[in-house]
Amino acid sequence: NVTVNAAIIALLVPPSHNMIIYSLAAGGTISIADLFTAGIIPGVLLAAALMITAYIVARRRGYPAGVFPGWFNVLRCVVGALPGIILIAIIFGGVRSGVFTATESSCIAVVYALLVTLLVYREMDWQGFVAATLGAVRTTAMVLLVIGTAGAFGWLMAFLQVPAATIELMQSISSNKYVILLLINILLLVLGTFMDMAPMIIICTPIFLPLIKAFGIDPVQFGIILILNAGIGLNTPPVGSVLFVGCAVGKISIGEAMKTIWPFFGASIAVLMMVTYIPAVTLWLPALFR
Repeated sequence: NVTVNAAIIALLVPPSHNMIIYSLAAGGTISIADLFTAGIIPGVLLAAALMITAYIVARRRGYPAGVFPGWFNVLRCVVGALPGIILIAIIFGGVRSGVFTATESSCIAVVYALLVTLLVYREMDWQGFVAATLGAVRTTAMVLLVIGTAGAFGWLMAFLQVPAATIELMQSISSNKYVILLLINILLLVLGTFMDMAPMIIICTPIFLPLIKAFGIDPVQFGIILILNAGIGLNTPPVGSVLFVGCAVGKISIGEAMKTIWPFFGASIAVLMMVTYIPAVTLWLPALFR
């Protein structure tokens, strides 16, 4: 439960490719640098919430405590991971500072990662390089196909006036933006239970983006709300792909995991409510960097 719920953190902190997909689904009008920056505080809050929850659950259930390996071993692990951590700094720092675009940063990051893997960690041979390249090509092809389909889907939504109909429907329910945000969260949580993340972002963005703009909600804040909802959905059956993978690795059934996941699920929902109803959680840091 700790592992699968902590996986959501990676979706929020830079460099999250789902934020790039959201920006593209929005027609490229939303700054990727702002999205990267906006996810940092929610990611830290989610990490803190999960750590507190894990501590409380462990104390109540009497789990044995491991022996602290000492600060020297901690420092050694940090130093060993430092070349990989620099990769994040290259992508985020380059995009945030405006030195290069998200596309350019990805190219630089690939070259840097290859050099670190070959020269520092020395964990890849020629066969591994070929396998990694083929895997990257397949993944990129799938993502580009999804993005291309998103363009056609967005055009169809505009042609059928679905966003306008959605705005009219929501305004008939309530004119209070906080109520609208609650309804959107409920709908996104339900959709996340049976939709994978990328299709959900691509389908929901052209529908809800005009709606949240009509109610004066910042698109950057909504992007983090959407990604966090989709991330929670990855741990929720019947699809719950991350939950299924975690159970397969841990060799337990979905039923066993679901019996104990609720405290961690509640921690994620609490952070979602903070992101939804406290705009500064997502918007303060991007404003600080401008």
